[in-house]
Amino acid sequence: MRRKARKLDEILEIPVELSTNNPKITIVGFERLLIENYKGILEYQDYFVRVNTYIGIININGFNLQLEEMTSDDLLVIGKIENVDFEDTTSTEEE
Repeated sequence: MRRKARKLDEILEIPVELSTNNPKITIVGFERLLIENYKGILEYQDYFVRVNTYIGIININGFNLQLEEMTSDDLLVIGKIENVDFEDTTSTEEE
């Protein structure tokens, strides 16, 4: 069933992040990072932010990090972003 839904999404040219719970990450320079489709904030310090998503955890490292804007779906992190890494928490059986 999921395979048919993906095919329909391709035909209708629906972006993957809209038809799934996959996060979309937009980085602007070294000072702004927007995460769409996130679940929650696991940890927040001025040098480290951990964000839970439907497919894993996003770790943001830097200096003077602030949560500028938050909605139920979007999160904007500002500050001096030095590095972003990902922790996959999904099992390979789902694919």
